Amino acid sequence: MVIIYILFLALGMFALIKGADIFVSGSSSIARRFNVPALIIGLTIVALGTSAPELAVSISASLQGSNEIAISNVVGSNLFNLLAILGICAVMKPVSVESDAIKRDIPFSIIITIFALITSCGPILLNGGFLNIDVAQHAGVVTRAGGIVLVILLIGYIINLIIVARKSNSESDEVPTYSLLKSIGMILLGIAIIIAGGQIVVYCAKEIARAAGMSETLIGLTVVAFGTSLPELVTSLVAIRKQEAAMAIGNTVGSNIFNILFILGVSAVIHPVEVNVASCIDMIILVVVTVVALIFATTQRKISRIEGGFMLLMYAADMAYAIIR
Repeated sequence: MVIIYILFLALGMFALIKGADIFVSGSSSIARRFNVPALIIGLTIVALGTSAPELAVSISASLQGSNEIAISNVVGSNLFNLLAILGICAVMKPVSVESDAIKRDIPFSIIITIFALITSCGPILLNGGFLNIDVAQHAGVVTRAGGIVLVILLIGYIINLIIVARKSNSESDEVPTYSLLKSIGMILLGIAIIIAGGQIVVYCAKEIARAAGMSETLIGLTVVAFGTSLPELVTSLVAIRKQEAAMAIGNTVGSNIFNILFILGVSAVIHPVEVNVASCIDMIILVVVTVVALIFATTQRKISRIEGGFMLLMYAADMAYAIIR
């Protein structure tokens, strides 16, 4: 029976990725019909589209009462993006880092992660002894008010990206344009596939966790996080292959920002997300590794192969700790 759930889990993840791709194509087509610059489409619609799998899973999990999957999916995806994807890219080829990432994006990612941590885990952090408490114990909740603040920060971040993009006067590749009816149909089909895929992933993940004696936090932090981060992994590897290493860090850091603000924010607005101690610890780890990534990026404005290898070791150690925990 577990094998069947694993097969359907893979099917659900494929549906998430394919649905997001169809949704992005349809949305981008409509945007082009209204003469929206391709660069701005990439900074907004495409960025939101690649976060659609995480959004579908987290909202589905929250509505089904699986808050552990909802929060661990976001944190797990961010850890995978930052340590695994960026680490692999750096090992393949040193990743050059643009000044905007050092001065704006990575610090902003650290700030909003700390905000999410304080918002959801404030009481347990003030207690001081959370490391000695059962990791499954309730620690706090990301309220609707907190979610609204995250969404407002997201809107501000997107506006800033658009302003910067317009000042740069640069264009990205042309976006294919379809008929208006076909574009709308693609958007609706993409949304339907994403929703269905999210429901399948959450249900199968819960059943696999139950059968294997794993916690929902662990499976959300590992299997689900990996599956929903596949679009970012593919995008970054393609960027490295095309000799565009700088794009890899922009993709991973940008995705982390959207995951915190868009996924966690919208999920909390729809339904408050309860957080356990394990997720609080994982968010602290996320803050630490993001600071480490900033330090690596600041040195010679690139992440070397050695630093990339160290990031992969950090990810392996974190996964080992999560499994032991």
